[in-house]
Amino acid sequence: MNRTQAQRWGLLLLSVALLSVADNAKAAEKSNAPVEVTSPGEKLRMTLTIADRAGSTGCPVYRVLCGKRVVIAPSGLGLELADGTLLTEGFQRLAVIERGQNDSTWKTVCGERSVVRDRYRSAIVEMIPRDKSHDTLRLEIRVYDEAVAFRYLLPAVPGKDMTEIAAEKTRFQFTADHDAWAVYSAQGVYRQVKLSQIKGGCERPLTIRVSEVCRPGVDDNLYVAVAEAALVDYARMKLAPSGDAPLELVSNLHGPVALKRPLRTPWRVIMVAGSPGELLENNDVLRNLNDPCAIDDTSWIRPGKVIREVSLSTAGGKRCVDFAVKYGLQFIEYDAGWYGPEGDAASDATTVTLDPKRSKGPLDLPEVIRYARQHGIGVIVYVNRRAAERQLGEILPLYRRWGIAGVKYGFVNVGSQEWTSWLHEAIRAAARNRLMIDVHDEYRPTGWERTYPNFMTSEGIAGDETAPSNQQTLTILFTRMLAGPGDNTVCYFDGRVDRNASHAYQLAKPVCIFSPWQFLFWYDRPEQMHDEPELEFYKHLPTVWDETKVLHARIGQYAVIARRHGHEWFVGCMNAGQPRTLDVPLDFLPAGRRFDAHIYRDDPTVDTRTKVRVTRQPVEAGSVLQAAMTAQGGMAVRLVPK
Repeated sequence: MNRTQAQRWGLLLLSVALLSVADNAKAAEKSNAPVEVTSPGEKLRMTLTIADRAGSTGCPVYRVLCGKRVVIAPSGLGLELADGTLLTEGFQRLAVIERGQNDSTWKTVCGERSVVRDRYRSAIVEMIPRDKSHDTLRLEIRVYDEAVAFRYLLPAVPGKDMTEIAAEKTRFQFTADHDAWAVYSAQGVYRQVKLSQIKGGCERPLTIRVSEVCRPGVDDNLYVAVAEAALVDYARMKLAPSGDAPLELVSNLHGPVALKRPLRTPWRVIMVAGSPGELLENNDVLRNLNDPCAIDDTSWIRPGKVIREVSLSTAGGKRCVDFAVKYGLQFIEYDAGWYGPEGDAASDATTVTLDPKRSKGPLDLPEVIRYARQHGIGVIVYVNRRAAERQLGEILPLYRRWGIAGVKYGFVNVGSQEWTSWLHEAIRAAARNRLMIDVHDEYRPTGWERTYPNFMTSEGIAGDETAPSNQQTLTILFTRMLAGPGDNTVCYFDGRVDRNASHAYQLAKPVCIFSPWQFLFWYDRPEQMHDEPELEFYKHLPTVWDETKVLHARIGQYAVIARRHGHEWFVGCMNAGQPRTLDVPLDFLPAGRRFDAHIYRDDPTVDTRTKVRVTRQPVEAGSVLQAAMTAQGGMAVRLVPK
């Protein structure tokens, strides 16, 4: 073929290609076919279409399937703008702007797994309005084998710099009156209720048991969790009955949102699993939906175990440092009162000024910090929101100069866009000053600790300081803990342990409830603690993990969780309601390698205050341990390779 012939063939092929593109565009213009996105393993499927419903025309509608089972029945989507525009109807067709897929991994700084896989198929779909004056709306979709996630996008429009969203209308229509575990404040009491009984203001994640036909001895249930991810500069979502259809929930924003275009909302997430344990194993999907780490050098970020210093004195601080060194802790924490009454707006967090109602002191905080650093222990300080909101720009660089390791923000404002944005900027500002952060009270995480891993942990949990029943804690484990790290303020020697649980159960708790900072001794003073032999478990216990496996799980009843750090495994067994014995197969151990099992059980015949018996035995991958637990008991195990 000569050059002229090649040029003619090239022009012919180009013409054919252009005609094909034009034909495809025309077909898409005329088509109103549903858009479908399927997970990489073909487990989950989300379909999106335009339909007429509830007296409205041109409504975007989605549904979610797990295999052939309908998880979310056809449900409406959209936003309501402050100017009265309803982006819930008036659309004529869908246009797929982009399709993609991802299969990558990333390394955590302080995680439940050292490496996280991020595997999904995706699409960005534009909803084209009938009326050209009507705003367009886009939906970004990601479908994992473990979850379906989507968020709204509003593209840039000439003449529209800012857009105010008055309400969100994401609906979740279920197929039956399933059981759900509902709570209405982050530290409230969970109740198992029917979907039809859920009231407005229901917290997320909301865990739901999708019941269908159950054969004897076989659990055919699916478990679903409705959650939120990447909430950074937007109003918090809760859930409420829609009022338009039975068994339908709707997203309920805390308040209006104003953002510059182009804008994107947080992700709405529907996790799907065959068991509560599988939901917990898959909770990294929320972190996958957040941006990658924004901190270049993370070497200063340090997980560890903490004792709270309750006397607010120099001597008390040094005793806590000595206790931390002896028992393998990494931090001590000075809580409310060290700079004055926390509820007084005049209290100055740039000074050490004791609250006289809490302590007579004396407190030389610089001396305690010096002594702690000399022994390799970090000091964390509490700052109430009143001081933090007023003095943030002063205190963070000051605390870095003092040598403080981290700050616990207390009683933070939550919910609105304003306070959500403020809090996340306060975490960014802490990172700029190399300070780690613990956020307390009603805030619940949405995976942003991936982006700013100096955000070590947060409360939003009815921890031990609230004296929860074992049933509550074992409900929290499969609801709140889907969201991210939980500062459970563990109490070990405090009297409430004897009232509510057992000490072997308490040993297991920081294995099961993940937090890179574990406050193991919340009310305990070093001088009041006996040298109990089982404290060796806490001494060796890590707070971050390379691998996590849930061996047994039933919401509100029991959990057995195994976690690996390096070559060692730790197993936590927690129980509620009635005595039970569970097999703990050790098939997760590497084949052909022997381990020593250090086992910590409740035993009323042991002659110690805590009644924990410590035994040791050789085990291997084929071994099965027996966790025989009382109605409020537990068991902890450390597996060390020979």
